[in-house]
Amino acid sequence: MTVHAFVDESARGGSYLLCATIVEPAHLSTTRRALASLLLRGARELHFKKEKEPRRRMLIDRMAGMPVTTRLYRGACTPKTEEAARQRCLTLLAEHLLGLQAHRLVLDSRNHRDGHDRQTLQRALGFRPSKTELTYEHVDSTAEPLLWVSDAVAWCFGAGGDWRRRACPVIAECFDL
Repeated sequence: MTVHAFVDESARGGSYLLCATIVEPAHLSTTRRALASLLLRGARELHFKKEKEPRRRMLIDRMAGMPVTTRLYRGACTPKTEEAARQRCLTLLAEHLLGLQAHRLVLDSRNHRDGHDRQTLQRALGFRPSKTELTYEHVDSTAEPLLWVSDAVAWCFGAGGDWRRRACPVIAECFDL
């Protein structure tokens, strides 16, 4: 069975977290609609860092009930080594996605830094990703609700304590690099 992956990140406390939300194709539309229904009037996206605490609790609890799983990739970093940590995490994620026979990888765009991801993915997948049947693209988080799950889970995991506990139902695995 093929899957789709949606990636966002969080960095805090000397750790870089790359979170991939894994969704089966049959659940893409309904999960997107469920996420969009959580938007406040006039909002274009959910961004966990900007939400108030009671709303964060409600959002992660709702996301934990959705038909998704996440994988976290964690690497130690300083502000100067954050990009290198991201690329190490992304390389391992690409290997895992090939093992899952993933069809599509969507990354939250970081604008001019997207080129770093493309170089890493080309090295990991080869210059002909069609051979792997895994395509990848960067999109703005306002255009893809499934990126919001990765944003929320990465934030909760990084915050620790009760936040991490609330995110645990959707965390399938965590890999330390």
